[in-house]
Amino acid sequence: MKNIIDPHYRALLRQHELDDFEQLWALDLPPVDAPNLERGGHSEVAILALEGPHGSQRFFLKRQTNHLGRSLQRPLGEPTFAREMRNIRAFERLGIPALTAAWYGERRRPGQWRAILLTPALDDHQDMMHWHQQWPTLDPATRQAIVESCARLLRRLHQKHWRHGSLYAKHVFLRPLSEQSNSFEARFIDLEKSRPLINARRERLRDLEVFARRLHEWDSSTWQRFLATYLDCELDSRLLKRWEGMFHSSRR
Repeated sequence: MKNIIDPHYRALLRQHELDDFEQLWALDLPPVDAPNLERGGHSEVAILALEGPHGSQRFFLKRQTNHLGRSLQRPLGEPTFAREMRNIRAFERLGIPALTAAWYGERRRPGQWRAILLTPALDDHQDMMHWHQQWPTLDPATRQAIVESCARLLRRLHQKHWRHGSLYAKHVFLRPLSEQSNSFEARFIDLEKSRPLINARRERLRDLEVFARRLHEWDSSTWQRFLATYLDCELDSRLLKRWEGMFHSSRR
């Protein structure tokens, strides 16, 4: 995959002389977490802040070496960021709200395959676990708005015949659309494992089950509301009862 740059960020990156692979690779920035050393390679993430005409813009600068994933389409492997970049573009094309990419590039030499993915930080969003930690203090209207925003996001994903593949609650980000916080925008991050659905019902349930794992504050009525919104049906519908049974069975 050749270098890809979002035109929206071209001028900002050029202003800071960071519109080139080697320039981005040479940046000396501390990683935000311990490097990922799986797959026999090295992958890490740092925060890059750039001053622009409208203030500071933060990015996640993701760099990896020989951190390869394999698939039936690419049995010899490719950088895992390449797959995430394709998925980011697929979600944009399908209208599934998710993170965006400002820049992507690869460099391949004998014995070394490097990749860079630069994504704008969602600084006006908070992940679902942030909201979940505040759950006891949130008013009922805000809780319901969060539940329904998450459910609509998952419904959109699955209606487009895609699965997330790593749908932990921390991978759903929400932004309040009003000061009263009773309306939210939701979007996905971490699309590396996303792909089109194959076994639709099983894989939809799998996404839902993973999303639910750490949401211990959500009681049965909350999940009922979530599933009703996800299925776009009434609370007394047979469809909801059937999915409630499948969903609760998948969590045992």
